[in-house]
Amino acid sequence: MKQGKIDALLGIVFGDEGKGKVVDYFTPQYDVVARFAGGPNAGHTIIFDGKKFVLRSIPSGIFNDGTLNIIGNGCVIAPDLFYLEAKELENAGYKMKGRLHISKRAHLILPTHRALDRAYETLKGKNKIGTTGKGIGPAYSDKAARTGLRVGDILDNFEEKYNALKARHTRILDDLNYKYDIAEEEKTWLEGVAYMRTLDLTDTEIEINRYLNEGKKVLAEGAQGSLLDIDHGTYPMVSSSSTTCGGVCTGLGVAPNRIDQVFGIFKAYSTRVGSGPFPVELFDETGDKIREIGHEFGAVTGRNRRCGWLDLVALKYAAVVNGVTQLIMMKSDVLDIFPTLKVCVAYKKGNETTQDMPYDLNGWEPVYEDVKGWNCDLTNMRSEKEFPQELSDYIAYIEQYMGIPITIVSVGPDRTATIVRN
Repeated sequence: MKQGKIDALLGIVFGDEGKGKVVDYFTPQYDVVARFAGGPNAGHTIIFDGKKFVLRSIPSGIFNDGTLNIIGNGCVIAPDLFYLEAKELENAGYKMKGRLHISKRAHLILPTHRALDRAYETLKGKNKIGTTGKGIGPAYSDKAARTGLRVGDILDNFEEKYNALKARHTRILDDLNYKYDIAEEEKTWLEGVAYMRTLDLTDTEIEINRYLNEGKKVLAEGAQGSLLDIDHGTYPMVSSSSTTCGGVCTGLGVAPNRIDQVFGIFKAYSTRVGSGPFPVELFDETGDKIREIGHEFGAVTGRNRRCGWLDLVALKYAAVVNGVTQLIMMKSDVLDIFPTLKVCVAYKKGNETTQDMPYDLNGWEPVYEDVKGWNCDLTNMRSEKEFPQELSDYIAYIEQYMGIPITIVSVGPDRTATIVRN
C-alpha cells in the first residue's frame, strides 16, 4: 500500500493570517487534521453559513464529519478554556468524543502558570513581550525544565502531581511578591480536567504513523507564525514553541520524510500583535485604514494589530526556513481601496542594504517599491478569471520575488471566498 503523507499549513510571518479558514476549506481532502504546537493564545476564526467560530486549541477540521482531529504532543492545553471551547462546539452540534484525539504527551497549563505569566510580564516593565497572559510561556518552561504536568497524568495519581507543581509555582510567586487569587479559576480548571477524562486521550504519535502507513492523508495545522518561532523568530519577542515546519516533526512525532506539501499562508499586507521589531509598520492614516478594513484585532485578546505593507524580505526568509512549496495569499480584498501599494523588497540601516533577514531587526528600515493597486471590489469574485489585471500583476510580482507559486487567493472571510488558481 502506498504510504500516506503529511501536508503542513503554516503561517509564515507573524501569525493571524487566516489559517483556520484555509484548514476548514482543505479539510474534506484529508483524513486527519492535527495541531502540532501552541495553545489557547492562538485563535483560528472560521466563518460559514452565517456562523462564526473561534477555535483556540481544537483543530479547524472539527466541522467535517469524516475527518479525525488530533491535538499533538507539541501543544499545551488549558483544561478550563478547552472545556468552554469544546462545549460551545458541542452545543452547536459538533461532537468531540470519537472525533477528537488528544495526545497524552501534550502539556497542561495550570492556573498558576497564568499567574506566573502575568507576574513575569509585570516585572519586565517597558520590556514586556506582550504575551496573552494565557500561561503559555511558563507551561513550555516547565516542559523544558522537566517539571511539567501532561495530559496523561490526569489518568494516574493526578491530585498528588497537580498539588506538587502548584506548590512549586506558589513558592515562585511568593518570592516575586506577586498577589493573585486562583480559587474560582481553579474550580473551572478542575471541571475541565474531569471533562477531558471523558474524551479520547491517546498516544497520537503512534496513531498518526499508523494512519500514514495505511495510506491516509494528514494535514498539520500550524499556530501563530514562523517569525514567532522560538528559534527562528524575532527573539526574544517570540512564542515559546516551534511554529515552523520542523515543529510538525517534533510536535506530532513524525519523520521529516513524511512531509510532502508545505503551504505557506500570508496576508496581502503585514500585521503583528504585541511587542517586537516590525520594520514595515505604518503609523499613519493608511495603517489605520488597513486595520479598520481588515478588522485587525486579535481573535483571542481583541488587541489592535500593528499594520503595514507586505514585507517580502520576511516572507522569503520564512519560506526558506519552512521549505514552502505553495503560497496562499489571504485578505486581498482589504487592499481594494488603495490606488498604489508599497512592497518591502529590502532593508536598510545607514549605508547598508540587505535582502536577507538580519539577526536583529531593530534599527532596520524598509526599502519599498510601488505597485499599482486594483482599486475595485474583490469580495464577490469567485474565479481567477474575474481578477483585475492589477491584482494578477501583484500576484506575479510576489511570485517572481519568492520563486514560489501562489495557488490560492482569498477575497473575503467566508469559506466560499477562497479562489484556487489554475
